[in-house]
Amino acid sequence: MPAKKEHLTTSGQRALKISAGILGGFVLTTCLHLLLAVITPFREHVLLTATFSFFLCWVALMILAFLARNGWKIWGIYLVSSIVFSGIIYFAR
Repeated sequence: MPAKKEHLTTSGQRALKISAGILGGFVLTTCLHLLLAVITPFREHVLLTATFSFFLCWVALMILAFLARNGWKIWGIYLVSSIVFSGIIYFAR
């Protein structure tokens, strides 16, 4: 019995989700931790705990990328969020 077409994903969407999860999640996690280091007065504490929370946040963003239906949308969300965080970091310094 063949699978339903609605449950199958194309290989292009799969590649987008993988790249968004790995690269986009890494960039977004980095921007998030740098933003926290810039806007809080506890810069050293944020950077020390980032060694532990970085991996957890990155994994959560990878899982979120695979739960999304469209790889382009998740790439867009990750890129826009990273640009917004980077802009806040730039202007907060």
